[in-house]
Amino acid sequence: MNKFKTYFNWSSGKDSAIALFYLLQDARFSIEKLITTINSHYDRVSMHGLRTELLVAQFQAVKIPYSFVELPEMPDMARYEQIIGETVERLKMEGFTHSAFGDIFLEDLRNYREHQLARQGIKAVFPIWNRDTKELLQEFLDLGFKSIVVCANSKFFNEDFVGTVMDKDFVKRLPQGVDPCGENGEFHTFCFDGPIFNNPVSFDIGEKVYREYDNPNTGDNSNGPQDPYGVWYCDLKP
Repeated sequence: MNKFKTYFNWSSGKDSAIALFYLLQDARFSIEKLITTINSHYDRVSMHGLRTELLVAQFQAVKIPYSFVELPEMPDMARYEQIIGETVERLKMEGFTHSAFGDIFLEDLRNYREHQLARQGIKAVFPIWNRDTKELLQEFLDLGFKSIVVCANSKFFNEDFVGTVMDKDFVKRLPQGVDPCGENGEFHTFCFDGPIFNNPVSFDIGEKVYREYDNPNTGDNSNGPQDPYGVWYCDLKP
């Protein structure tokens, strides 16, 4: 049986980890590369704020070939799609036919990914699509994965939340309305151990930093622009 040559879009967090875990058990796919977008200005993982050194240590522990996609600090959509499109073309030339993601239930995002990839002849794969996020998180922990919160939306959390290692009581401590897996962007994590790792990734907890960003969802002329949103980060050091 010929397997589909697949690259996995790796975020460094828990959803990617468990999605990759299940995909590695699927006989239809051969996972031959992990791809991560990097903020080239800060040399950190986009959205998560994780240092690239720790990302590399994570890749080395998983022992799957990897590459980075470098993005400017604040790319507009046209520039983002150009960079991603060029990356996909290179991967296609290497023989890749499928692209996998750790998305769970964001329909618009899935549709966007499928549409963009289909234009280049690549099939999108979603190993944990439509899973119950509370059950999925429990499976993640039961399988022996370990993860720490590296950033969180200040609308729901204060600085005490970042730097928290996820455990069996994690869901009980979440505010009402927050998805157990943070699927709506409420928080992001760094996965540092588990069944896909050959060894745990060592790190030290550094300072906690608060940053504000312009909200991309601006209102119309009658409502005016929305307020900026804040994010708490916990810096992890190799």
